Amino acid sequence: MLVFFRVRLLRMRGTTGTLTRQGGMMQYKTMLVAAAVIAILSHPLFTSRADAKSITLHHVHGLSYSADGRQIFIPSHNGLAVYSDGRWSMAPGPAHDYMGFSATRQFFYSSGHPAPNSGLVNPFGLIRSKDGGKTWDKRGLEGESDFHLLATSYGTNAVYVFTHAPNSRMSKRGIYSTVNDGFAWKRAESRGLEGEPLNLAVHPSNNKIVAAGTKTGLYFSTDGGDNFKRLAGGGQVLAAFFDLDGKQLWFSSYSGKPALIRLDWSGGKKTNVGLPPLTQDAVSYIAQNPAKRDEYAIATFERNVYVSKDQGKTWTQIANRGQTTP
Repeated sequence: MLVFFRVRLLRMRGTTGTLTRQGGMMQYKTMLVAAAVIAILSHPLFTSRADAKSITLHHVHGLSYSADGRQIFIPSHNGLAVYSDGRWSMAPGPAHDYMGFSATRQFFYSSGHPAPNSGLVNPFGLIRSKDGGKTWDKRGLEGESDFHLLATSYGTNAVYVFTHAPNSRMSKRGIYSTVNDGFAWKRAESRGLEGEPLNLAVHPSNNKIVAAGTKTGLYFSTDGGDNFKRLAGGGQVLAAFFDLDGKQLWFSSYSGKPALIRLDWSGGKKTNVGLPPLTQDAVSYIAQNPAKRDEYAIATFERNVYVSKDQGKTWTQIANRGQTTP
């Protein structure tokens, strides 16, 4: 029906042009009809269909909720994809290739590469957004480092990264943290950490507490990463995430089949969380809704995205191998 009205509108515009030279009541009537059609097209029933579009997640480089819990943000190869009220859209702002994307209560933090023809230095180093990704501030190391592995403390804005190579503020490869938005960085000694970290998670209120997943298990530190102890072994840990109350540590693994586990890190109790059917796939990112704490989202390596409103008892798919539904 929408296409039909658009065709009619184009025809009417052409007719109106002819009638202008003739004058009279016919021009007035035709313009009224055209105005009526425009009014119909402006009705929410039609504008919602016209604005709706399918978003393709070419990559998934992170997963975070907005502070009010109304939006889920997924950084991809060409900007930030947003899921809200059952619909997908692209966030306003530059279509950068965001890497290591992570949100706190106040800010978005990221690394990555600028959009083509943006004139910005590549790579970003560390950048920060105060307005939901519309604009970004430089926080240092631009042109030097692209942090694929970056994690934040939700309540304190501390940032942890893993660098594969030295730069002007990091003397050697390893885990580093900043508590002042990149003004100064501290290297973690990482004693007891077996293997290179595949992911990092930072406690939401105590930024000295950090977890790291490697090919050999899940590791835990209470001194900013200087000393780690292993909390779980027996396979690689692919994602890690602290609940926003800081009491539970979620992590994913794959050993013949995918697994998602919730760990009471102070008491040691582990709870297996049910997963939707995943074929040769595993969880790569975990996020929690700050406003509705029973709601979680997960993203997978094959670009599947799911939301649960009951702490993982049931899941609803919102993206299927990168394809979304308007």
